[in-house]
Amino acid sequence: MRLIPLLSLLCLLSVLTSSRLAAADNVDVSALLVSASKEPGPSDPRLKPYEATLRRILRFESFKLLGQGRASINTPGKGDVTLGARHSLLVEAEAGGGGEHVQVTWRQSGRTLMRTGLVLRPGVPAVLGGPGTGQGGDVYAVIVIAR
Repeated sequence: MRLIPLLSLLCLLSVLTSSRLAAADNVDVSALLVSASKEPGPSDPRLKPYEATLRRILRFESFKLLGQGRASINTPGKGDVTLGARHSLLVEAEAGGGGEHVQVTWRQSGRTLMRTGLVLRPGVPAVLGGPGTGQGGDVYAVIVIAR
């Protein structure tokens, strides 16, 4: 008679473990589309947490948020992040340890602007510098964050 409670406990542990492993095989990716300018001036206050990183990496003076999006992606698997202003990211999550290994394809109106590999650590932003916006010397940039 002790076998039934033991089997019930083992079944429960197996369900809990498998659901926990399934959650670990998912990566949540957030991305922000930014316009970077050499002109001094105030930056978009929504970019305050990333402003120092943007200045250090891009060496521009002010930044404006143009759009943002997010996706939850199975590992391995793919997902699209729509950013606005006809920009999107195709994110391909790969199996790997020590961070989330992803291939990112940055597109504008279906045209590929950049394809690169990144190792994302949760909460640590990765910044991609892109092409000119067509407004003076301003350029597009994308901030990618794994959550």
